[in-house]
Amino acid sequence: MLTLIVGLALFFSLHSVSIIAPHWRDRMLLLVGTGAWKSLYALLSGVGFVLIVVGFAHARPSAAVLYMPPASLRLVSLLLMLPVFPLLLAAYLPGRIRTRAKHPMLAAVKLWATAHLLAAGTLPDVLLFGCFLIWAIVDRISLKRRRPAPPPSAPLSRHGDLIAVVLGLALYALFLLKLHALLLGVAPLAPPI
Repeated sequence: MLTLIVGLALFFSLHSVSIIAPHWRDRMLLLVGTGAWKSLYALLSGVGFVLIVVGFAHARPSAAVLYMPPASLRLVSLLLMLPVFPLLLAAYLPGRIRTRAKHPMLAAVKLWATAHLLAAGTLPDVLLFGCFLIWAIVDRISLKRRRPAPPPSAPLSRHGDLIAVVLGLALYALFLLKLHALLLGVAPLAPPI
């Protein structure tokens, strides 16, 4: 469990610099340069992510159960997950979805975390998905208070939306039917035990 907690602390402390100390981040960018900052950020974020994955995998088998979600919430969870991949892809593809959602990646993280909190109630689940949900909410609130970033340089394109939706739904189906069980050892469509 300690590995999971350390991973979450490292990952979210890095991802919260813009929330907590945006001016410090700007000074560091000027001091060390964009390339060095991004390299160090990516390296430390990667270490945090690996610690989260390893810590979560080790903590789950012997985890304390905090609550048992009713079986009816599984369907709600599956429905909440439906727009997650299209929103994630829309964050990188110019189009109406990205414009209207404003921050589609944060919306995707909030839906993903909420869906998983509704479906799983062990301590590592609540810790992992709860941290992601709280962070995404706090980051979205802080984005409203920060000066707006420059608009994306690529022009709006309905193809971006089409790609985000079609590829996103295909990824959702692939995760639902195969990848979630293969990568994480949990089959979302398997009958509850």
